[in-house]
Amino acid sequence: MASVKPVFTARARLGEGPLWDDGSSRLYWVDIYNHRVHWFDPNTGAADYWAVADTIGAIALTTQNRILMAQRHSLAFLDLQTGETELVQSIEADLPNNRFNDGKCDAAGRFWFGSMSRVGPEASLYRYDPDGTLQVMETDLTISNGLGWSPDQKRFYLADSPLQQIFVYDFDLGSGAIANRRVHIDLTAGNAFPDGLTVDAEGCLWVAMWDGWGLQRFDPEGQKMAQIDMPVQRPTSCTFGGPKLQTLYITTASVGLSETEIEQSFYSGDLFALSTDVCGSPTHAFQEMP
Repeated sequence: MASVKPVFTARARLGEGPLWDDGSSRLYWVDIYNHRVHWFDPNTGAADYWAVADTIGAIALTTQNRILMAQRHSLAFLDLQTGETELVQSIEADLPNNRFNDGKCDAAGRFWFGSMSRVGPEASLYRYDPDGTLQVMETDLTISNGLGWSPDQKRFYLADSPLQQIFVYDFDLGSGAIANRRVHIDLTAGNAFPDGLTVDAEGCLWVAMWDGWGLQRFDPEGQKMAQIDMPVQRPTSCTFGGPKLQTLYITTASVGLSETEIEQSFYSGDLFALSTDVCGSPTHAFQEMP
């Protein structure tokens, strides 16, 4: 396997939530604490960002040339032409120790996103449907993270980072229901924490390991297959992109690192890429109602 290489110098505080737009051949991602939605064109090296007025935990492409954002305590749209934002709905505004974190769309165009809590298991997982309804899908989480689905759409994955566990649920694509939660990957024996993840076409999970200096790949049964080392301490998330979905893009963070740790991981906060011999799962857009 090829080595991981930096492809864009972002120096993000908390890079997260990468997603690939096949239509524009661009990668979109966020810098949570700098309140930015970034885009990067790997073909030309061009890049830019939109600055918004709040933290952004996760984003989703939509079918109307705008991006759906999970911000601190709300959902909002970002217009890609004007840069203006439009509030959709306030959520968890009564929980000041919470903010929204990871999220992505399922194959039916529903947006799944979760919160994180600084004071214990007060976070939840939500599903926002194209008809504008909001469903609570899971509760009593600490940091909802690492969402993903198996290629056959029968499994849903969710990490709770402080627990160092990745759960798997039975998933029904038609109804959007999840059931029968069980531990799929237990990482409590190590010192790193599962952050964002993606699932490839073979059903294997690629997991960014916060404080783990790299990623780990697991087979569909949850057995570790590979360790992918990186020159940064805090990888945060990953997604497949490129014309054949064979390039793994990886976001990273610099937040919370000491000066000495920054010196040891100089590229912290930058965007990385890894050429692979497997295909990833496609990015799904939020299916806005006409």
